Amino acid sequence: MKIKIACILLAVTLISATPPKKIKIWLCGDSTIAIKQTTAFPETGWGMPFVYFWDSTVQVNNLAKNGRSTKSFINEQLWQQVLDGAEEGDYVFIQFGHNDEVPEKKSYTNPEDFKSNLSKFVREARALKAIPILFTPVSRRQFDSTGIALENHKAYDELVKEVAINEKVLFIDLDTKSRELYQAFGKEKSTLLFLQLQPGEHPNYPEGKIDNTHFSELGARLIAQLVLKEIKALNTNLNNYIIVPKAN
Repeated sequence: MKIKIACILLAVTLISATPPKKIKIWLCGDSTIAIKQTTAFPETGWGMPFVYFWDSTVQVNNLAKNGRSTKSFINEQLWQQVLDGAEEGDYVFIQFGHNDEVPEKKSYTNPEDFKSNLSKFVREARALKAIPILFTPVSRRQFDSTGIALENHKAYDELVKEVAINEKVLFIDLDTKSRELYQAFGKEKSTLLFLQLQPGEHPNYPEGKIDNTHFSELGARLIAQLVLKEIKALNTNLNNYIIVPKAN
């Protein structure tokens, strides 16, 4: 009897000592999300600060890479990494368009194939019982002469929205939300959100850099916070794992 009780207590102890299964968030996209090499700093993808919003039961797997489109993400087996690793209850964030929409790039994906690829991502994630979320591509910084932030992904934004409606999938309009952020900063101050450096200002860019696509550390953090706000609004299970700062 004592041996049986001891075995039961040991089993309970082992069960209670087993760490909870981590929920994984898979980030799929391009350079605006990607982890940067130190030689590229202060360029920062929004996926980099995004990892700090979650408690220890969440693991963020950032598969985004510079220059990727839906087509190259599939061809280079990056999507296969999601299929090989994603499990029930994981979340798959899908943000493409920057490189799909440029005909001069090898990564160009025509509209029909772009929609097909997004649908593929959604359906295959769901087949694994993971939860896909579609994003419109984050906006580039572009203002007109009157200081209005301009939409610059309109055609491919609409394609993402069409897929989101057809597949009945969770959706975040990051293009619109990011433009609202730039507008709040204004034409001049919004340069602080991007990789904009004067000659000699940073050793990685001795000649300077004027980039209206890729983010500074500040820009990446604010975009990541914007994404977090939109995730909260979707009211998914992820809301339970967001770190809540302690009151002072």
